[in-house]
Amino acid sequence: MDVEPPLGLRETKKQETRQLISDQATRLFQQHGFEATTIAEIATAARVAKKTVTNYFARKEDLALDHQDEFAASLARAVDSREPGESALAALRRGFATALRGRDPVAGFAGSAFARMIADSPTLTARLRELHDQRERALAEALAAATGASAGDIAPRAAAAQLAAAHRLLFDRLQELTLAGQGDARIAKTLAVEAGQVFDQLEPALGWYAVR
Repeated sequence: MDVEPPLGLRETKKQETRQLISDQATRLFQQHGFEATTIAEIATAARVAKKTVTNYFARKEDLALDHQDEFAASLARAVDSREPGESALAALRRGFATALRGRDPVAGFAGSAFARMIADSPTLTARLRELHDQRERALAEALAAATGASAGDIAPRAAAAQLAAAHRLLFDRLQELTLAGQGDARIAKTLAVEAGQVFDQLEPALGWYAVR
């Protein structure tokens, strides 16, 4: 009688399969374009059934944007993890600096081929806009919780709109520099300066907001 492997081994195998499918999909998307690549081609490249691909990834866009959950939650998590005496703006500023130092793919460090894949695909470009909007909504909820705002209070949404817009600008700037052929080290150095300018402009309005 066959004995099922322990849950840990099963989960490890699932993660390996998921990563294999994602890696093969990204390779094909970069070679042939997102729109031109089919799920069947991805399944063949990963040596799995087409249904296996769709079981792991509900939408084709999910295959390309495999950090989307972390991306959507990133700003809210930064606010939730702010230190004593630290405002939401200061926490987000610190988090962005950490992302630059770590060349975090969630911040946009994914290489020129990946950036070109996104830029050349109307579908992925639209999905990225949706993720930016989703990230802003999650940030607004975190700010509402952090400040004890009443239901319907517009202040957390207004703060989130400004803070998320700043991060959207910096993300777009990172992609712009990547597509221009600059290396990660140079991009990080440039953005460290530019992010300082962006966050400094927000300081008078939000430097006091949501202090823990």
